[in-house]
Amino acid sequence: MTDRTSSAQSADRGGASPRLAVIDTDSGFLQVLGKRLERLGWEHRVLATGVPVQTLTAMRVSAVVVDLGRLGPGGWEYLERLCTELPNLGVVVCTGGSTVAQRVRGLRLGADDWLTKPCHPEELIARVEAVVRRRRRAEARADVSPVLAGELEVRADRFQAYVGGVSVDLTRREFELLELLAAAEGRVLEREEIYQRVWGYTMARGDRSVDVFVRKLRQKLDKASPGWKYLHTHFGVGYRFSAEPVTDPAEVEALEASVAHVAEPQRRLAADDRAGARA
Repeated sequence: MTDRTSSAQSADRGGASPRLAVIDTDSGFLQVLGKRLERLGWEHRVLATGVPVQTLTAMRVSAVVVDLGRLGPGGWEYLERLCTELPNLGVVVCTGGSTVAQRVRGLRLGADDWLTKPCHPEELIARVEAVVRRRRRAEARADVSPVLAGELEVRADRFQAYVGGVSVDLTRREFELLELLAAAEGRVLEREEIYQRVWGYTMARGDRSVDVFVRKLRQKLDKASPGWKYLHTHFGVGYRFSAEPVTDPAEVEALEASVAHVAEPQRRLAADDRAGARA
């Protein structure tokens, strides 16, 4: 595949090529990354230090890659400021060796992704593409009408689903999975397509992430709306969304029992937590 074709496909997947700022001073890495970005036709700007957020706004960048290790002691404060003051900006941390606590801290401050050096520029570019794609979808959600199916209301503007006005309490990724399946309007989506569009990467052989998240999502939907089936498995292929009422009383009873079985350990944990707090 030529670089020109790759660039065209990138534009097809997410609109215009992203405008990128890279805050880093690693000359070797920047040289290789810069050549690849130029071949793809991406506009990018290399910054030796953390510039004011107003400067990034004026540059109209859609994402920023930042090496926290190059920013010194103020790196964490700068990352928090970026994520807080520019909530629509995609932020990818690409830095040297780090601990789990540091990566968790960065993601909780608002970074969209974290990549450890040394890394391949192609992986970094793919992660930036995924972040920008998710951001663009989020911006488009403001104009999307709620999806109503059975007892379920899918609200893209709130990243949440509701049954009878009560939140199903979905995580961000669970909601993105539900939104994707619901938007397919009854079409079966293959696991590989689901992974590519929700996770943003090509699914590795043997990866069961899609199945795990579908199971979690199905449990929550069964608990909130036991009289309806929303997610349907097509073995060896993928999954389909369709609101279909459960008409067999025995099946409804089995669903309710399954939900109770899953919820009981959670209730016990909550009770233990409350008892510990009182102690």
